[in-house]
Amino acid sequence: MQAAILPITAGWAWIQDGFRLFRRQPMAMFFWSMATGLLITVSYLIPLFGQIALIACTPMLTFVTLSACRNIAQGRPMLLNMWLQPLKKLETRKRLLALGLAYLLFCLAGGFLATLPFLGSLMSAIDDNGIINEHALLTAMQGPFITFGLLYLVISAMFWHAPALIGWHGIKMSQALFFSMVACWRNKWPFLAYGASWAAIFFAAQMTGAFLASAGVSAGMVQVLFTPINIVIAAVLYCSFYPAYISVFGINYPTDEPAT
Repeated sequence: MQAAILPITAGWAWIQDGFRLFRRQPMAMFFWSMATGLLITVSYLIPLFGQIALIACTPMLTFVTLSACRNIAQGRPMLLNMWLQPLKKLETRKRLLALGLAYLLFCLAGGFLATLPFLGSLMSAIDDNGIINEHALLTAMQGPFITFGLLYLVISAMFWHAPALIGWHGIKMSQALFFSMVACWRNKWPFLAYGASWAAIFFAAQMTGAFLASAGVSAGMVQVLFTPINIVIAAVLYCSFYPAYISVFGINYPTDEPAT
């Protein structure tokens, strides 16, 4: 699978194309954004096991999102019974679940490797009586968080395109991870612009909410106003996954759409 090399401006173009996809069927993607948000919330209500299940199911959710965006791009209305059709084949489900388990293992390994060098400083935040010094613990956790963040960049590059490569084209997991990582590396500047743009968008939304709160708007009203806005922003984010994939790997297909 050959990956195209795109200019840095492609990062912002993916967001624009994602917004155009959202505008084609806003209610469908608004529904999916709410559904995924609900799944995330439920996962945090089940300590540990909920987060483990969510991480393992991430490739499946990503593939469902990409398939929905492909349908929208092709002008097909997203009906309720169409959302789970991409997972209808048992082989597809098994391969995506295996990818999810690999993603979970990589994240756990990344967390272990990020924590191990700082284990002494983390343990020093707990005295002989088992009392935790919160300030010392927060300070000690900075190193593991930064280290894991750097490791996660590599992990996310490996798994970014893998659901589509496996789900649509039946590529072996090892090859999909390799192709995805190479594609992300070859387009590191567009992805940097993409990530920075989304960070700016989410920051602007948070600052707008903080400004309204400081202007005297009640916290409840700010939440009422910004809940649908945040859902829309997340929906556009999900929509932008599809143009990011097609613009990078679309050169492998005779048409603009991946083969089924």
